[in-house]
Amino acid sequence: MQSNLVTFPKTEAAKNSTQTKERKITKYDRAEEQFIELLAMEDLDNKLDANPSIASEFEQSLSMAIGAAYENDRSDQQAHRFLQRILYRINRLKLFWYDDLRNYTNERSPYLYSCRDQIEAAWQQWELAQFDVAALQQLDVKHALIERASTDLEPLLSDNSRYIREEMTEAGYRHLLAIGSFDGLVEGSRLCYVLGGAANEMQCTLVRVLLEEYGNGRLSRKHSTFFAQMLAEFGMNTEPEGYFDLVPWEVLACDNHNFLTTDRKRYFLRYCGALTYFEVAGPAAYKNYLAAAQRLGLSEAAMGYWELHIREDERHGRWMLDDVALPLAERYPNDAWELLLGYDQEKLMGDRASAAVVRSIRELQ
Repeated sequence: MQSNLVTFPKTEAAKNSTQTKERKITKYDRAEEQFIELLAMEDLDNKLDANPSIASEFEQSLSMAIGAAYENDRSDQQAHRFLQRILYRINRLKLFWYDDLRNYTNERSPYLYSCRDQIEAAWQQWELAQFDVAALQQLDVKHALIERASTDLEPLLSDNSRYIREEMTEAGYRHLLAIGSFDGLVEGSRLCYVLGGAANEMQCTLVRVLLEEYGNGRLSRKHSTFFAQMLAEFGMNTEPEGYFDLVPWEVLACDNHNFLTTDRKRYFLRYCGALTYFEVAGPAAYKNYLAAAQRLGLSEAAMGYWELHIREDERHGRWMLDDVALPLAERYPNDAWELLLGYDQEKLMGDRASAAVVRSIRELQ
């Protein structure tokens, strides 16, 4: 059973996990350690006002990383990793982890907000540059959504999907679970940010999705419980974020993007477009994982989460398309293209994250 006590790991390698290659300590690791100290510092903003130098080393690394990751078509992988980890450490304060209350001392710190905004401004510009926004604005949004969903519901098997289905070993499967636990153990939490406000059919559909993710209020049926059971079958860590150091930056970027689009109501259409893709395309990915587990002869408990999601997300995908995305396109005709942007961004970022996970598994094996 999943523990309620959460210890958020620092940059040292997660213990009792799958094996990983030794990674050289970088200047970004040292800067992240300094940032962790800032996060825990009592009266952070007043102390920074009195002595700005206590954050100078971190700020230099932050500025350097933004240039290395996003400017002049540069793509330093260590810089991407550092920036997404810092951004996630700030964003996670929006959720409650049932840990020491003092961990939330700086949750509304203007300094942390300024760090978040600095990263997001450069990162989001870099992400948006990968799309032809003008072309999206010219499309028939409802037709485009229906067409995209039809294609993504039963996609052709990619090379990475075939690898998972046909070649991944049990050690690779455990590694997949370790990385997947980063999301699987906090199932659907960020969706709660878009549920408040005026009542309508779209809002009620989103509530239904969240309730099913949360087992309709029963811990034994909550999706994260099923993920914890898969981990427990292998004697793995069932605490949320227990394998944080294994998570590729591409996966962190998906989560940080999700935090952004749920936190800012101006991006509501982008978020709903993204959630539509996520729910539509999810079963195809879970079928790959389920096929791998069955080929490896694993127990029912070691694959139960995938079976549950295949059933429920097929339904959620229909709900999101028919009862949320298409009605929103009618309600906001001038902005409906943002649904497509959100959908396409989620697909691109999800594919990028999946490729990074498979690379990580291949390197392990």
